[in-house]
Amino acid sequence: MATIYHNPRCSKSRQTLEILRSKGVEPEIVLYLEAPLSKPTLLGLLDQLGISAAQLVRRSEQDFKDNQLGAADVSETQLIDAMLKYPKLIERPIVVVGDKAVLGRPPENVLELL
Repeated sequence: MATIYHNPRCSKSRQTLEILRSKGVEPEIVLYLEAPLSKPTLLGLLDQLGISAAQLVRRSEQDFKDNQLGAADVSETQLIDAMLKYPKLIERPIVVVGDKAVLGRPPENVLELL
């Protein structure tokens, strides 16, 4: 079973979903902007991805700038809390298959899981 944390407005997210479907995989689609992630889910995704919160946050988003999240003294916990409060800050898409996950940037990264 595959899961994609998806933003239909994002071209990379749409391309990643198309790759999955072209390989015969119909994933569970989580529209994380409509149903924000819980803290345990986000922490689990970070663990599966093997990256830090700083590597998952979208630095170009206005919420990132408005909340001074790029400051040197911002902790991982603060970044996680910000991503929970402002889900647009989460890099997308994230695809999970089993106990492994990848970021669909570039979309072809998903092929590692199939």
